[in-house]
Amino acid sequence: MPELQPIPISIDEAMEQLTFLPDRTPAGAGEDSADAFKRLSGYRDGAIFVGHWAGRSEWERHTVGDEIVMVVDGSTTIFFLDGETENPATLRAGEFVVVPQGTWHRFETPEEVKVLSVTPQPTDHTADRPS
Repeated sequence: MPELQPIPISIDEAMEQLTFLPDRTPAGAGEDSADAFKRLSGYRDGAIFVGHWAGRSEWERHTVGDEIVMVVDGSTTIFFLDGETENPATLRAGEFVVVPQGTWHRFETPEEVKVLSVTPQPTDHTADRPS
Protein backbone atom coordinates (compact mmCIF):
# COMPACT_ATOMS: atom_id res chain seq x y z
CA MET A 1 0.00 0.00 0.00
CA PRO A 2 1.45 3.44 -0.93
CA GLU A 3 2.29 5.84 1.89
CA LEU A 4 -0.16 8.75 2.23
CA GLN A 5 1.27 12.25 2.21
CA PRO A 6 -1.70 14.55 2.96
CA ILE A 7 -1.14 18.11 1.81
CA PRO A 8 -2.90 20.86 3.78
CA ILE A 9 -4.82 23.38 1.70
CA SER A 10 -5.16 26.97 2.89
CA ILE A 11 -8.66 28.32 2.36
CA ASP A 12 -7.39 31.86 3.05
CA GLU A 13 -4.67 31.56 0.38
CA ALA A 14 -7.17 30.15 -2.11
CA MET A 15 -9.57 33.02 -1.41
CA GLU A 16 -6.78 35.56 -1.97
CA GLN A 17 -6.28 34.17 -5.49
CA LEU A 18 -9.91 34.75 -6.46
CA THR A 19 -11.15 37.77 -8.40
CA PHE A 20 -14.27 39.28 -6.84
CA LEU A 21 -17.29 38.97 -9.16
CA PRO A 22 -19.43 42.03 -8.22
CA ASP A 23 -22.47 41.36 -10.40
CA ARG A 24 -23.15 37.64 -10.70
CA THR A 25 -26.30 36.94 -12.73
CA PRO A 26 -28.19 33.74 -13.57
CA ALA A 27 -27.19 34.14 -17.21
CA GLY A 28 -23.58 35.10 -16.49
CA ALA A 29 -21.85 31.80 -15.78
CA GLY A 30 -19.26 32.43 -18.45
CA GLU A 31 -15.63 33.28 -18.88
CA ASP A 32 -15.95 36.53 -16.88
CA SER A 33 -16.87 34.59 -13.75
CA ALA A 34 -14.22 31.84 -13.99
CA ASP A 35 -11.65 33.66 -11.80
CA ALA A 36 -14.22 34.11 -9.01
CA PHE A 37 -14.35 30.35 -8.39
CA LYS A 38 -11.64 27.79 -7.76
CA ARG A 39 -11.55 24.02 -7.34
CA LEU A 40 -9.41 23.17 -4.30
CA SER A 41 -9.52 19.39 -4.31
CA GLY A 42 -11.41 16.40 -5.57
CA TYR A 43 -13.75 14.78 -3.09
CA ARG A 44 -15.78 11.61 -3.67
CA ASP A 45 -18.01 12.18 -6.74
CA GLY A 46 -17.24 15.90 -6.89
CA ALA A 47 -14.93 18.52 -5.50
CA ILE A 48 -14.34 21.21 -2.88
CA PHE A 49 -14.69 24.75 -4.27
CA VAL A 50 -14.36 28.35 -3.09
CA GLY A 51 -16.07 31.38 -4.59
CA HIS A 52 -16.21 35.16 -4.10
CA TRP A 53 -19.14 37.10 -5.55
CA ALA A 54 -22.16 39.37 -5.12
CA GLY A 55 -25.39 39.14 -7.09
CA ARG A 56 -27.74 36.32 -8.02
CA SER A 57 -26.90 32.80 -9.12
CA GLU A 58 -28.68 30.47 -11.48
CA TRP A 59 -30.73 27.57 -10.12
CA GLU A 60 -28.73 24.39 -9.57
CA ARG A 61 -29.16 20.87 -8.21
CA HIS A 62 -26.94 17.86 -7.55
CA THR A 63 -28.57 14.54 -8.37
CA VAL A 64 -25.91 12.21 -6.96
CA GLY A 65 -25.47 13.56 -3.42
CA ASP A 66 -25.93 16.29 -0.82
CA GLU A 67 -23.95 19.54 -1.09
CA ILE A 68 -22.39 21.38 1.85
CA VAL A 69 -22.27 25.18 1.54
CA MET A 70 -20.33 27.22 4.14
CA VAL A 71 -19.94 30.98 4.30
CA VAL A 72 -16.35 31.93 5.09
CA ASP A 73 -16.91 35.73 5.00
CA GLY A 74 -19.94 37.94 4.40
CA SER A 75 -23.46 36.58 4.00
CA THR A 76 -25.84 35.18 1.41
CA THR A 77 -29.38 33.89 1.22
CA ILE A 78 -29.86 30.47 -0.31
CA PHE A 79 -33.32 29.62 -1.63
CA PHE A 80 -34.54 26.02 -1.72
CA LEU A 81 -37.33 25.14 -4.15
CA ASP A 82 -40.04 23.00 -2.55
CA GLY A 83 -42.80 22.54 -5.11
CA GLU A 84 -43.92 26.10 -5.87
CA THR A 85 -42.39 27.58 -2.70
CA GLU A 86 -38.94 29.15 -2.40
CA ASN A 87 -37.71 28.65 1.18
CA PRO A 88 -34.92 31.10 2.13
CA ALA A 89 -32.08 30.49 4.57
CA THR A 90 -29.64 33.30 5.34
CA LEU A 91 -26.08 32.18 6.00
CA ARG A 92 -23.47 34.33 7.72
CA ALA A 93 -19.73 33.81 8.22
CA GLY A 94 -19.07 30.55 10.02
CA GLU A 95 -22.46 29.03 9.15
CA PHE A 96 -23.18 26.18 6.76
CA VAL A 97 -26.13 24.32 5.33
CA VAL A 98 -26.54 20.88 3.80
CA VAL A 99 -28.44 21.03 0.51
CA PRO A 100 -30.29 17.73 0.13
CA GLN A 101 -29.60 15.64 -2.97
CA GLY A 102 -31.73 16.69 -5.94
CA THR A 103 -32.95 19.96 -4.36
CA TRP A 104 -33.03 22.98 -6.69
CA HIS A 105 -31.40 25.99 -5.02
CA ARG A 106 -30.00 29.44 -5.83
CA PHE A 107 -28.23 32.33 -4.09
CA GLU A 108 -29.06 36.02 -3.63
CA THR A 109 -26.12 38.02 -2.36
CA PRO A 110 -26.60 41.82 -2.26
CA GLU A 111 -23.11 42.34 -0.81
CA GLU A 112 -20.02 40.22 -1.28
CA VAL A 113 -19.67 36.73 0.09
CA LYS A 114 -16.89 34.14 0.23
CA VAL A 115 -18.13 30.56 0.16
CA LEU A 116 -16.62 27.09 0.47
CA SER A 117 -18.67 24.20 -0.90
CA VAL A 118 -18.35 20.45 -1.05
CA THR A 119 -20.20 19.82 -4.29
CA PRO A 120 -21.11 16.48 -5.88
CA GLN A 121 -20.95 16.27 -9.66
CA PRO A 122 -22.59 16.46 -12.06
CA THR A 123 -24.50 19.69 -11.40
CA ASP A 124 -27.62 20.70 -13.31
CA HIS A 125 -27.99 24.46 -13.97
CA THR A 126 -30.82 26.61 -15.31
CA ALA A 127 -31.30 30.38 -15.44
CA ASP A 128 -35.08 29.94 -15.25
CA ARG A 129 -36.94 28.70 -12.20
CA PRO A 130 -37.46 24.93 -12.55
CA SER A 131 -41.04 23.74 -12.74
